[in-house]
Amino acid sequence: MRAFSIFSTPQGLSDAARQKRRHMLARMGLAWLAMMQVMMFAFPGYLRSNDMAPDNLELLDQAIFIMNWISMVLTVPVMLYCASPVWGGAFSRMLQGRVSMDVPVALGIIAAFIPSAYATWVGHGEVYFDSVTMFVAFLLTARYLELCARQAIGAGGAHAIIEEFRVAVSQRANQLAFWFVVVQLGLAFLVGAIWYIYAPERAIAVMVALLVMSCPCAMAMSVPTAVAAAHASLSARTGASDFMVVRLSQATGVVARQNLYGSVAWHFLMVPLAAIGLVAPWVAAISMLLSSLAVAANSWRLFRRQVRMPTSAWQGAAVQG
Repeated sequence: MRAFSIFSTPQGLSDAARQKRRHMLARMGLAWLAMMQVMMFAFPGYLRSNDMAPDNLELLDQAIFIMNWISMVLTVPVMLYCASPVWGGAFSRMLQGRVSMDVPVALGIIAAFIPSAYATWVGHGEVYFDSVTMFVAFLLTARYLELCARQAIGAGGAHAIIEEFRVAVSQRANQLAFWFVVVQLGLAFLVGAIWYIYAPERAIAVMVALLVMSCPCAMAMSVPTAVAAAHASLSARTGASDFMVVRLSQATGVVARQNLYGSVAWHFLMVPLAAIGLVAPWVAAISMLLSSLAVAANSWRLFRRQVRMPTSAWQGAAVQG
C-alpha cells in the first residue's frame, strides 16, 4: 500500500532514513518529557510574590532553590542529546561562513541556559529552564513534521513533475528564510542591548524571546509540507491526467505561498510585541509551535481537498483541457 499521509512511514524508505526518523522521534519524546517535568518544578516560581508573609516567602524560596537545581539537571540531557542536531548544524554552517536556522536556535538556547545555570548556582535571579526545554521540544516537533513531509514522496512521472515544482519554489523560500534569520539576529542583539541600558534585569528575557522568534521553523516547513500533500494526493488517487497534475501543482503553489507568507506575517506580528517586553520566552516558543502547526494544517487541507475531488474531475480533466 502506498503512503498517502505525510505522517505515515513510506514503504521503500532506506534503513538510514528510518534510523534518522527513529532518532528524531526519540529526541522529541525525551524533550517533551523533560519539558513537562521542568514546567512542573518551575511552578513554585510562578507563585512567588514579595507580598507574601516572611515565613512563607522564606519557605517558598527554599523550595524554588531546590526545584531550580532539579530543573537544571533535567535540562542538561535536553541540551546535550535532544538539541545535538542543532549544535552540529550551527557549527558546520558557521565554519562555512553561512547562517542557517540552527544559528539563532543555538544562540537562543545558550542565551537562556547560561544565565539560568548561573542564577541557580548563586541562588538568586531568574531562570529559564522551562523556556529552554519548551523551545527544544517544540522545535523538534516542527522538524519532525518537516521530516515526515520530506519523506512522504512517491515515485513516477507525475511525482517527478511535483518535485520539479518543489525545487523551483524552495529556492525562493530558502532565500526569504535566510534574510529573515539575518535581520532577526541583528534585531535581537540590538533590542537586547537597548534593554540592557535601560532595564538590564529584563534584557536577557527579551533577547531570548526574540531569538526564539527568529527561528524560521514554519517557513522551513511551508514548501515541504505542501509538496508532501501533493505527493500524498497522487498516491491516494489514481488516473491523474497531465492537466490535473498541472492543476495540482498550481494548487500546491498557492498553499505553499500561503504557508510562507502567512508564517512571515505571524512573525512580524509577534516580533514587535517581543521587542517591547510583552512576550515571555515560553510564550515565544508556543507561538513558534502554533505557526508550524498552522502550516501543517493548511497543507493537510490541500490533501483533503484533492482527495475529496470527484474521480471524474481527475480522469476527465484532459478532455476539458
